[in-house]
Amino acid sequence: MLIDGHNRKVNYLRISVTERCNFRCQYCMPEKPFSWVPHENLLSYEDLFLFVKASIDEGITKIRLTGGEPLLRKNLHTFVKMIHDYAPSIDLAITTNAFLLPHYAQDLKDAGLTRLNISLDSLKKETAHYIAKKDVLDEVLAGIEAADKVGLKIKINCVPLKDVNDSEIIDLLEFCRDKNYEIRFIEFMENSHATVKQGLDSKEIQAIIAQKYKFTKTQKEGNSPSQSYMLEDGYKFGIIEPHLDDFCSDCNRIRLTAEGYLIPCLYFEDALSIADAIKKKDINEAVNILKNVLKNKPEKNKWGEENTSTRAFYETGG
Repeated sequence: MLIDGHNRKVNYLRISVTERCNFRCQYCMPEKPFSWVPHENLLSYEDLFLFVKASIDEGITKIRLTGGEPLLRKNLHTFVKMIHDYAPSIDLAITTNAFLLPHYAQDLKDAGLTRLNISLDSLKKETAHYIAKKDVLDEVLAGIEAADKVGLKIKINCVPLKDVNDSEIIDLLEFCRDKNYEIRFIEFMENSHATVKQGLDSKEIQAIIAQKYKFTKTQKEGNSPSQSYMLEDGYKFGIIEPHLDDFCSDCNRIRLTAEGYLIPCLYFEDALSIADAIKKKDINEAVNILKNVLKNKPEKNKWGEENTSTRAFYETGG
């Protein structure tokens, strides 16, 4: 069992398999060009899998593959299969923008994937284009349909932005309700790479939904970062509220970048690398580094203090 320095059980590993992304979403990516990490600097799937196995043996029960856009890394389904074959009961999911899913949904399903978290910030072509800096909506919707068709469970993530897509909150809610997808609205998390600076907070999101629907607050599910709400017809939606003082109270997550850095918290800059240990096949050293990172995992993030993170979300998968 993995326990952090604040006596929280950590059983959730998020792995960013690449920092590359084919979108330039304004709440995440810098507008100016920047250099990608060379592929040879990334841990191979085989190296990542060595750490995954050790992590599962130490008590990790949930794994999320993220990016950047994870489907940009070739043959991701082979990594999925490695994990699934080693631990078929593991809760294994991918966070994606869905743009490439028409090509890969079946391979991922066949490899053992069961769930996807998909970013969908607008149902309007021009707004989706504005947010992503690219004409993406048709491909994203096709990717969602492809994933649904092969039987992958889908959650939708949406970041409401003031005067950008806030008028679509109810439309997105109804789209997901009609498709039987859970939608989670995510409060904008301030970061220095974003080119927009204003999102909607939870109260503003709820007020918009309340204009048309009555809903009740329900109990949070386990360690989920999302607060759940239920419409009168039984449909549930969620809101992720990182600015709340108790948001981190039951955090069960640790993050690994494609280069091998273990990050204890999305907000904080400190990280330790397992790359050398893994490349030497020294699993004991890698596990000791993991436990050291967890020992120093902060009690909570600092978004409530009106600070701005310089952590690049495209490196850590959010």
